[in-house]
Amino acid sequence: MTILALDTSAKAASVCLASEEKIIGEFFVDTGLNHSRTLAPMLEQLCKNADVPLSEVEAVAVNAGPGSFTGVRIGVAAAKGVAFARSLPCVAVSTLESMAYNLLGSDCIVCALMDARCAQVYNALFRVTGNRVERLCEDRAVSLGQVTEELQQLGENVVLVGDGAEIAFNSMVNPPAHVVLAPRNMRSQTASSVALAAFQRIQAGETLTPAQLMPVYLRLPQAQRELNKKLGVQT
Repeated sequence: MTILALDTSAKAASVCLASEEKIIGEFFVDTGLNHSRTLAPMLEQLCKNADVPLSEVEAVAVNAGPGSFTGVRIGVAAAKGVAFARSLPCVAVSTLESMAYNLLGSDCIVCALMDARCAQVYNALFRVTGNRVERLCEDRAVSLGQVTEELQQLGENVVLVGDGAEIAFNSMVNPPAHVVLAPRNMRSQTASSVALAAFQRIQAGETLTPAQLMPVYLRLPQAQRELNKKLGVQT
């Protein structure tokens, strides 16, 4: 099976073509440019250079959130557009979970962290043992202080990934020896890791129709939160 995987959930963007046997090709950019500007050209060039037309893609996977509200919407909309044309199965991957697949081959707890602003992070924990990824908690939006306190208490090797990893690490006055930052080349979410996570979902029969594929948000957009605050609405 050939999968097209997409990620636009944060500042970086990437697209990947993969089969069960290998990563066929991947484009990754982290330039701060708008994803609506970069995604389509990357996809076009990837298919051209890999000599894999979209007509040969058999499933579409995307980081469906959490992450940037606009970024997540762009990625999900692109995945739906590709899938709708041929009624392809879709896989919604947690952005946090996909980053745990960056550490395949390790033996550690992966703490995925995305900067959610306002001293909060999107966070989840995963145990990676060889080629197996086990979720330890649900995706959540929590305070930076809560996460760093939990990291201090964990008694196993913990590797921090995501654009909130360095923020969390630097917020600890005395980072414990068992908590380390992932190398920079393994810290960001990537479409190739989306593909690896998606194959596991497909094997488990966890696919969606294009119509069922939706963004996953852990909190309201900033504009809605500010409006609710003015209106005195609890969120």
